[in-house]
Amino acid sequence: QVQLVESGGGLVQPGGSLRLSCAASGFTFSRYVMSWYRQAPGKERLLVATITSAGTSTNYAVFAKGRFTISRDNAKNTVYLQMDSLKPEDTAVYYCKAVDYSRNYWGQGTQVTVSS
Repeated sequence: QVQLVESGGGLVQPGGSLRLSCAASGFTFSRYVMSWYRQAPGKERLLVATITSAGTSTNYAVFAKGRFTISRDNAKNTVYLQMDSLKPEDTAVYYCKAVDYSRNYWGQGTQVTVSS
């Protein structure tokens, strides 16, 4: 059974940091490109960051560059999103996604709220 389980969300003050994790099981994690997306209330889901299967290349949305860092540990079947200098507009549900040539899987999401 394929599972992607996000964790690490919560309430943080502006300027603070959070580290999200996404633990994968039920598929060959090391073969999949992994991404983080986010969706704020009433808005579309947006791509935040992507990392290649070997972790050798990353890409970021403009709003994430310089503040967020995506990484992965293929030995632990886990992808991470380090978020620094958080802003209220970063408030959203954050999802991880796994993609290969013909399949894709989503996690259930973790809520991140940035507020004083």
